[in-house]
Amino acid sequence: MDEPRAAPGIAVDSEREWYEKQIYDLRQLLEVSKSLNSTLDYNILIDSILFTTMGQMKVLKAGLFARKGIDTPYFSFHRNYKGFDIDHTIDYTISEDHPAIKLFTRQYGCYTLEDIQRRFGSLAGLEGLASLEPSLVVPLKAKGIINGILVLGERIDEEPFDAYEREYVLSLAAMAAIAINNAFLFEMTTTDMMTKLKMKHYFYTVLIERMEQAALAEKPLSIIMLDIDFFKKFNDTYGHLCGDAVLKHVARIVQESIRAVDLAARYGGEEFCVLLLDTDRDRAMAIAERIRLGVASAATDYEGKSLCVTISLGAAQYDPARDVSAKSLIDRADRALYSSKQNGRDRVSAAD
Repeated sequence: MDEPRAAPGIAVDSEREWYEKQIYDLRQLLEVSKSLNSTLDYNILIDSILFTTMGQMKVLKAGLFARKGIDTPYFSFHRNYKGFDIDHTIDYTISEDHPAIKLFTRQYGCYTLEDIQRRFGSLAGLEGLASLEPSLVVPLKAKGIINGILVLGERIDEEPFDAYEREYVLSLAAMAAIAINNAFLFEMTTTDMMTKLKMKHYFYTVLIERMEQAALAEKPLSIIMLDIDFFKKFNDTYGHLCGDAVLKHVARIVQESIRAVDLAARYGGEEFCVLLLDTDRDRAMAIAERIRLGVASAATDYEGKSLCVTISLGAAQYDPARDVSAKSLIDRADRALYSSKQNGRDRVSAAD
């Protein structure tokens, strides 16, 4: 590493102090690595990266252009920032095909906005990035792929970053990139790639944990089971691609109808399940009805056809006295779903 610049009022004027500084910084990086790799939750990880960067680099603002999903073809700044004032008329996205991404991949390092502009002659396609007026742009690279772009605002001491500090922030960025890559790998192994909802086994794991927490905290917890009515008819009449379109349509509405703290999963085939935290049965019934109406009122478009889709739902609140296992709670909600099917479909029923 290059010799670090002295902090204001402190002279790094001996080889011993220089090495002590480096050892301290390495210890800091070790703690940062532990912190960033302590969670696989993508949203929590983004916040951790931003707060860590602000503290370590002593900047007033930090943000991250990141992918919203595994297969998202662009990097977005949406909600991934601290301290920046955002102009909502500006498009804060960067395409993965932009030449700057290729530059970051080939020549990995820290960049100023001026560096990028000199390289390309203009900032076309980077208007959102340019509007932030960052003091430093730091790509996040893992396994040869850029998976994020970290932007730093002005420093507290208003001094430019020296070579040592640039190398240090690159080390931070490398750790952040690995953590993001791990989070995406976890996402891939727990997500149904067609519907983008969680898989059944992951739902079970989280439900067991949340049931234990709800019992200890004496807070309500509910689940919803739902099934697409006459799903076989869509497959038989229009083919399996149509069935896939219907599944995606329903999954999107389910996901849009719940909070970020809740969990939706594809339970199997055309059946879905939803975990609702701090939610009693009456509230769960209201949410289930909102999902039902959302599906019924938004037709699925398939090859120029507008297909009407309905769903049947069952809701159950966790009862520690009866639900000795996750399966017990799911079975009660499933029986309520069956009751909706038996009573005409396109309706919501409550367990017991």
